[in-house]
Amino acid sequence: MSTAPAPTAPQAPGTLRSGLAHPVALLRWLWVAYLTPGRPGRPTDQTELRWIYTAWLGAFLLKMLGSTWDVSWHFKWLRDDLAPPHLLNTVGTAVVVVLVLFHSYSGYGVDRRALRLMQVGIGTFLIAIPIDILNHRINGLDITSWSPSHALLYIGTAIMLAGALRGWWLYAAPGRVRDLVSLGLWLFFVENVVFPNQHQEYGVLSLEAYEAGRTTAEPSLLDFAAAQGQSPAMFMLPVPSWVHPAWLICAGLLALVVARKMVGLRWTATVIAVVYLGYRGVMWLGLVAMGFPPSVLPVVLILGAVLIDVAVTSRVPGWIAGIAVTAAVYGLAFPLEALGLLPPWNWWSALPVAVGFAALWALVDVVSRSSWLARWRTADEPAAVAETAAA
Repeated sequence: MSTAPAPTAPQAPGTLRSGLAHPVALLRWLWVAYLTPGRPGRPTDQTELRWIYTAWLGAFLLKMLGSTWDVSWHFKWLRDDLAPPHLLNTVGTAVVVVLVLFHSYSGYGVDRRALRLMQVGIGTFLIAIPIDILNHRINGLDITSWSPSHALLYIGTAIMLAGALRGWWLYAAPGRVRDLVSLGLWLFFVENVVFPNQHQEYGVLSLEAYEAGRTTAEPSLLDFAAAQGQSPAMFMLPVPSWVHPAWLICAGLLALVVARKMVGLRWTATVIAVVYLGYRGVMWLGLVAMGFPPSVLPVVLILGAVLIDVAVTSRVPGWIAGIAVTAAVYGLAFPLEALGLLPPWNWWSALPVAVGFAALWALVDVVSRSSWLARWRTADEPAAVAETAAA
């Protein structure tokens, strides 16, 4: 029988800078120290948890940057699977895959429900990629954000973000860091929800430039569209004018309602909306400086977000608040659309959108007070159950 001592783990890097200066040693330490099998609910200290979820924030930042660039790219150039924005998004997706594999193998930083959401989300996203490529091969020019294959990408992203939000919310200690990371994850969630509307936000200016004889699209893109039997209006503004307001309010503002209730800070929705629009503004400047088409910005989100924060703080019932917020947002949108600062809005849609948003907000109120949510807030931890049984 061998009496050789077991190999010891390498010494941990003293600082992030020293770790990055010696990446091989850093990876070796991470592998030995953390890549050991475990079940969801495995004890994770706060420092480890912050590192893990900082990586999640970094991954989704890469994905968001790539996606934003991608929309502008498609209004200038023909589609290319290996276009730079696709590659940037792919790097972010690869980091997400690594993180989900890490959680699945080690059990750190998640309960079973959070892990399942992460796994289902990344699985849906990865399945959607070849479907989307096949869709483009079959249908030729398809830059619309509203295609079924793109919807699968958004749904997969939303599900994996829900898993990350749950894992962080369950295990992060209350305090400023918990709040900041929660706001960051909800920012990415809201951005993913309202992302399809960017098609109209870019399309309205691109169509205006085309009709004025100063198109921002390359001739190859317009020629290919014509060969496919599509007019510029068909691919620049491909959906009815009620879609933008209905989606912005019933999906985008609804996500802000949920974020406000979950995070609990007084101005949660307002902060997320302001940071999102600030990000869009910075990207607007950068993309235009590189010669890419501009977009309008959905500044009406700020008004909706402020009113959401006020309504939730004041405990206004959702069925009342939903109608009031919708009326205010439509009221602000009217002059903005007239000035060309919003895509076309269909004004008769105000009543059905208000009713729909009020009903959805009322449903959120019901769920927030339900016993189901109370049970959902309890961590599902196989690791803890196994430890109890072994004791």
